[in-house]
Amino acid sequence: MLDHIGFKVRNVEASRRFYAAALAPLGVETAMEWAGHVGMGRKGKPQLWFSQGDPPASPLHLAFTARNRAEVDAFYAAALKAGARDNGAPGLRPHYHPNYYGAFAIDPDGHNIEAVCHRPEP
Repeated sequence: MLDHIGFKVRNVEASRRFYAAALAPLGVETAMEWAGHVGMGRKGKPQLWFSQGDPPASPLHLAFTARNRAEVDAFYAAALKAGARDNGAPGLRPHYHPNYYGAFAIDPDGHNIEAVCHRPEP
């Protein structure tokens, strides 16, 4: 439904490094940069944009699609290694639906980021 989303961060370079590390296991990389704006996505299409400024007063919840549960696990480990705070270790969340496998972390600006896989494990 969404084509892309954008938001402000306190330190665009620190956020670029953080998101590049945290989202790499999901196949997400920097797709475009110019004048303090960073666009990240898969296959060269920027879908997540951030730029220098005052972050939103209310933290965002950003959920990224993982192709399998191993990507969720790798995202979580990479996010914590890059400086995120734990907000929910990888695991099933059956209260959402039986195959909802997700992990949550708090980014440097306080946003709740998540990787989620909706597929059953083979």
